[in-house]
Amino acid sequence: MPLRPRLIPCLLVHQGGLVKTVKFSDPKYVGDPINAVRIFNEKKVDELIVVDIDASREGREPNYRMIANLANECRMPLCYGGGVRTPEQIGRIVGLGVEKVAISSTAIENPKLIGEAANQVGSQSVVVVLDIKRTGFRRLPEVVTLNATQRSGLDPVEMARRAEAEGAGELVLNYVDRDGTMSGFDLDHIDNVRAVTSLPLTVLGGAGSLDDIRKLYRKYNIIGAAAGSLFVFKGKYRAVLINYPNPREKAALLDMPED
Repeated sequence: MPLRPRLIPCLLVHQGGLVKTVKFSDPKYVGDPINAVRIFNEKKVDELIVVDIDASREGREPNYRMIANLANECRMPLCYGGGVRTPEQIGRIVGLGVEKVAISSTAIENPKLIGEAANQVGSQSVVVVLDIKRTGFRRLPEVVTLNATQRSGLDPVEMARRAEAEGAGELVLNYVDRDGTMSGFDLDHIDNVRAVTSLPLTVLGGAGSLDDIRKLYRKYNIIGAAAGSLFVFKGKYRAVLINYPNPREKAALLDMPED
């Protein structure tokens, strides 16, 4: 099947509830993850990313019961991340019905895990997430880990190149400084990563309107556009309302025919 642009809600789970953060801080409760999945089922979303933002930072295993419940409810491709440290865990998660498993902090600490995971479940199911923050006096992009509490000293462009070489099937660029700000994507930096890898690429952090999505699609064509706030808040007062474009609105983003 040929690759096509994807529009992907990203759900963050904190203490069992669905939350939204701003720059990876101040989680605001916005509802129940299962209810959100049911609504997104009805809206026929392209794909869904669910991240347990507590698991890696607390050094605990993924919540397999929660993952199984989400996978059983989900009617679209599901990507799960959070607390994943071994190929065996990745195999177990895929066995629960999850199409893709995202690894972040552990992939930075041990890039060899990427290839080991690909051998376990196939590269198409291994997603490497690069959390990117501008740091230091020169505000240069750097890969950060554990909910942006730890600096790695790594250049995201070089880490993207390494992830592909190790066997990743997809990259997610998650821009910490734009998380929850709804201020638009960091298009300049995406250019630098796109230039060094041919992997499927998804961008997260900054989407504030469908026009931001349109700009991303028009510039890169085949790319994943992921967002959190855009799909859980509505209006200038950020009222909680799960939403997603209808087929006509989606088609208009890239002048595509409706599904």
